[in-house]
Amino acid sequence: MGNVRTPAAALALVVLYGGLRVYWELGHMPERMSPVGSDLIVFTGWGAVALCAAAASLLVVMTAVMTTGGRPAGPLRWAPPALAWAVGGALVVSGALLLLDVVAVVVPGLGVPFSWAGALSKAACVGSGVLLWRTAGAYRRRACGACGACGRRSSRALARTPGWAFAAAYVSVAGCLGRVAAQAAVGFEMVPYRAGAVMFEVEFLLAGTLLPLALVHRFGRVWPGWVPWLAGRRVPRPLVLWPGVAVSGGLLAYFGVGLGQMVAERLGGGVPFSGGDLPEAFFWVAVPGYVIWGAGMAVAAWSYARRTRIACEICGR
Repeated sequence: MGNVRTPAAALALVVLYGGLRVYWELGHMPERMSPVGSDLIVFTGWGAVALCAAAASLLVVMTAVMTTGGRPAGPLRWAPPALAWAVGGALVVSGALLLLDVVAVVVPGLGVPFSWAGALSKAACVGSGVLLWRTAGAYRRRACGACGACGRRSSRALARTPGWAFAAAYVSVAGCLGRVAAQAAVGFEMVPYRAGAVMFEVEFLLAGTLLPLALVHRFGRVWPGWVPWLAGRRVPRPLVLWPGVAVSGGLLAYFGVGLGQMVAERLGGGVPFSGGDLPEAFFWVAVPGYVIWGAGMAVAAWSYARRTRIACEICGR
């Protein structure tokens, strides 16, 4: 059953990754793990080890409760999933620099510095957080008795795409176009890592326009008539949902942290990104644009997940 396999996989990953972090903190850390030095941000060093320990403890508690077959009550009903969402969020944010590694792999011509050790470390950190979230979701559904009739459409599924989802998708597109406008204002010759920039810009625009719209429009669920051999067939759910979740999560984690750092530096009397070639105003448009892009797509992806959900939420069939 899915609600047993996910906690087991999560616990195995968290324990192994936590053990590796302990080994590194005892003096065996590789020299360079990301383009900016450290592999993790926000929760680094022994703080990352503490996160893994907290995640492992929560996974043990939630797995033990779910395997009993009963429904938890009182604080045991809401406290473990609430804490799991907080710890999982900290793990995902800590591995936010994974976005740079993904860009380096997808568009190798850009020349973004890349380290396999750092990329795998950040992937394990983010993966631990995501699996912890999934376990918390399964635990919450168990606590609430969400599975009413196995094999029927979930009661939380959407019969149609709501207006707020359309609004979120178009807000996401606006965020992407705002980022493009900021670049146009300073000149496209100021783009860093110009080698391979054309391919990057094409993928950038597809992820910022086509993908959020596919999450809310019919062509994201059923292949349109002009697609050879596939017209009228159902679009595989992961083909749209997984990129939507990955892009929105990466943007929110990476640029959300960046925006927070910019605000903190400005409030402290500093000048964000001082000494660079680009003016400060560019970042105050571009970085919030990325955050708006990610937030809108996250809402649209949530709607798409509910719109296309058919299987039982607990048994997975």
